[in-house]
Amino acid sequence: MSTNLASKFRTGLKPQQFIDSMEKNQEKFLEYYNGFEWASEDDKEYFDSLNNRDDLRCLILASDWCGDVVRNIPVVFKALENSGVPTEVLVMEQNLDVMDQFLTNGGRSIPIVIFADTGGFVLGQWGPRPKHVQAVMNQFKKENPDRDAADYNEKIQVARAEMMRQYGEGNGYHAVIVQELRALIESF
Repeated sequence: MSTNLASKFRTGLKPQQFIDSMEKNQEKFLEYYNGFEWASEDDKEYFDSLNNRDDLRCLILASDWCGDVVRNIPVVFKALENSGVPTEVLVMEQNLDVMDQFLTNGGRSIPIVIFADTGGFVLGQWGPRPKHVQAVMNQFKKENPDRDAADYNEKIQVARAEMMRQYGEGNGYHAVIVQELRALIESF
């Protein structure tokens, strides 16, 4: 990936600014945010230990209307909260130039959590959903390439319901996101 995002550093919203600016879903977002608990002390210590690194930056493509943002970004915010990693939200609609470099199955899916080094070079990305949830959508897209098909809307509702089932009840999926973020950061 040769994408450089240095020009985007310090142009986004800090996590608290993003939360404060939410016109939609703020209450639900805060419910997930305040409901976050570390599933493992080891993971908490790992993210705290990132304070020893000063080479990482995090940019998050997001919008307040998106259910996956509301569900997943509180976990990302919490995981990175004490990590010392500068984290900013780029509102998708104002950053389509960046969004279009991080398409999922050819489409604009958010959130996308992007990790870069201090020079702006992209090291890796996470999103828009935990892998096991995204797998449902990947399969759906493969089996239903024609958005104009008569039964497309019906089938996508079924896929969305299955994705909700994959997320599961409660906040159990939080630990999955933490694990996936950790594995990603450990890879660079």
